[in-house]
Amino acid sequence: MLKDLTIALDMMGGDYGPRSSIPAAVCAVNAHANLTLILCGNEHVISKELESLDSLPHPRLIIRHCSEIVTNACEPAIAVRSKKDSSMRVALDLVKSGEAQACVSSGNTGALFFMAHYVLKMLPGVKRAALISSVPTELKNPVYLLDLGANVHCDAQMLYQFGIMGSIVAGQALGLDNPRVSLLNIGAEDIKGHDDIKQAAQLMQQSPHINYIGYSEGSDIFSGKADVIVCEGFVGNVALKTCEGIAKLIMNKFTTALEKHLLYKCMAFILRPIIKKLYKRVNPDQYNGASLVGLRGIVVKSHGNASAKAFQAAIDEAVKEVERQLPDKIAAIFEKTHSKDTAVNQ
Repeated sequence: MLKDLTIALDMMGGDYGPRSSIPAAVCAVNAHANLTLILCGNEHVISKELESLDSLPHPRLIIRHCSEIVTNACEPAIAVRSKKDSSMRVALDLVKSGEAQACVSSGNTGALFFMAHYVLKMLPGVKRAALISSVPTELKNPVYLLDLGANVHCDAQMLYQFGIMGSIVAGQALGLDNPRVSLLNIGAEDIKGHDDIKQAAQLMQQSPHINYIGYSEGSDIFSGKADVIVCEGFVGNVALKTCEGIAKLIMNKFTTALEKHLLYKCMAFILRPIIKKLYKRVNPDQYNGASLVGLRGIVVKSHGNASAKAFQAAIDEAVKEVERQLPDKIAAIFEKTHSKDTAVNQ
């Protein structure tokens, strides 16, 4: 555990803004004794919310006033050019300057992606950053999916690089020396998929940095077949939100059925420990926080509609990534691959 850890939060992003980010920040500093949070946003609004929670002043909650907000409707290019004093931009600038070790935002995904690229830049050798997050499986360990929407279209080289980065993330998070990496495809057969998928498969098979196990279909996501599943951003985003929607549907149908009959209510009381355990496994809030890997800094994207509990999960994810020093580990592997490619071309 690091002695001191500082994370910058975009307090004004998302559907709920400070209504979810402030309670999450208070809970996070109470949970992590070594954590300091820089709260970027409207000082008056933030102070008012903190005061309502009896957390003003707090020695490890530092307010950084910002005069602008990047709304969900803001075009990414406009946000980069004209929102230099926005809560999102200031949080990223704090990471660049070293004043903070990570940034968490639930704001406009496109704007955050472009702004993070512009401010932090890519690690040497990395073509594009990717969003990665975990989802539960039938087994003990979750599976890590990437890309989840940062790049709609991906060529073979990008998918191959996502496989390397996903392997590093899963290896660190799950304590695995050789995580199993798979490509999401429309079938498990080698003949399935478009050319970029097939070329990416060949690159992964030849790579010493990837334990490639072949293609996965959509039905394999929850099976535990792989530790990392790589896909294009459009596909990944749809898959992730479908997973979350299914989880909510199952729990809603289940709780509604229990409330309809007295017998079911009695059974629910008896089965309460099992129900709580099931809900904890599938509740999307605990998996909130997709990391933007491949940058020269740590950026965690929270869902726009994140509750306080979900936003806290994103802060916790940032804490873990700072402690694991993921950008340094990714940079070290890409330096090896770049050196090898250079030697082959000479």
